[in-house]
Amino acid sequence: MILACFSRYSKSFAPSQVYLIMNRTILYLLLSMNSLWAAAQTPGETYKLKADLQAAIEQDTTAWKYQTAAVNYSFVGDHKNTLATWDKAVQSRKYSPTAADTALLQNAELINARDYIVNRSKEEQIIIINEAHHNPMHRHFTAGLLKGLYEQGYRYLGLEAIEDSAINTRNYAVKESGYYTQEPEFAQLIYEARKLGFTIFGYEATEGKNGKEREIEQAQHIQQFMKAHPGEKMIIHCGFDHVFEGEVRNWEKAMAGRLKEFTGIDPFTIDQVKFSEKSSPEFSHYLVYATKETEPFVLIDQHASAFRGISTPVQTDLVVIHPITRYIQERPHWRTGGRNAYQIPKSSSKTYPIQVLAYRSGEEQDGIPVDMIELSSAKDKKPLYLPAGRYTLVSRDKQYKTISKRIISVP
Repeated sequence: MILACFSRYSKSFAPSQVYLIMNRTILYLLLSMNSLWAAAQTPGETYKLKADLQAAIEQDTTAWKYQTAAVNYSFVGDHKNTLATWDKAVQSRKYSPTAADTALLQNAELINARDYIVNRSKEEQIIIINEAHHNPMHRHFTAGLLKGLYEQGYRYLGLEAIEDSAINTRNYAVKESGYYTQEPEFAQLIYEARKLGFTIFGYEATEGKNGKEREIEQAQHIQQFMKAHPGEKMIIHCGFDHVFEGEVRNWEKAMAGRLKEFTGIDPFTIDQVKFSEKSSPEFSHYLVYATKETEPFVLIDQHASAFRGISTPVQTDLVVIHPITRYIQERPHWRTGGRNAYQIPKSSSKTYPIQVLAYRSGEEQDGIPVDMIELSSAKDKKPLYLPAGRYTLVSRDKQYKTISKRIISVP
């Protein structure tokens, strides 16, 4: 019924607009179902093996099954299948570079995105940065900004996804903290923020709100928090188009635009979604795959102005371009930064596949894994990537029963 109604509604829009509206409609439907999904998950089922995830896709008859599956793949760190499944959902097509694309790249200076953002943050009070909810790389990038931003005086981190009033005393995410916060990179973002000294707050609208009402209420919640902490610098991490400052069809304004309207403060808005890789370079924008950059970057033109995207109207102050992921022993290269490879000792399991989850010691009962891998055989040598610390490794068989636990220390 949803798709039938959409089909009638979409006839008045251009194909690019149809794609955007349909994608956004499905995303909001997914978000409204988060509490139901979380309630349906039982311990041992949140992080599923590849075969079970594939079987779930085949059994799922909903129109948004690939969006659901992409998020589920992201939870277990299967980045290749996350991207490929999302591309099926949104029907990604081959991108043909234009003369404007090549000219843009030729005439711009490429600057490390983290360095640029931290340097510019000195002049800002509010930073709003987005993510694609299926892509943990975006959370990893935001986490990488925290130390530099803390040094510039930022002390508060607003998260759309958090539903946890005790997060600032417990200092780590648990299964009940939210839906997307069950993804390891999101949980690590929270952990790193608290370790540095950030206070975390949620700002999501009340259940049942959607569209225009939701954008307004999110902005109002942030405004109320700002009134309670006058003059303080803060980072707002949001999903997809909530970062837009300009006019947005059906919403009138997104959360960022509403916050600017309500407070009179012009936020520094950063989009890291539009120029992220697809599952294949041919689906990705030319700027994503045409350079030799290995770290996220921004483009600065000859007038010292930052690239803000190609959409009309321009929606954000900055666009971050993420290069194509390289894989090291089947693990994304961006997971390795600041972490150490830990090779799993030979398992005593007689049957495969097995799943190995690494928890910070003391968090294995209610916390979120820092990393996890699926091993397909005794010869599979994929490593875990872990920050220095003490961990409990939990190995599970294909019935999700624990077959071993061990304590390890990562230097």
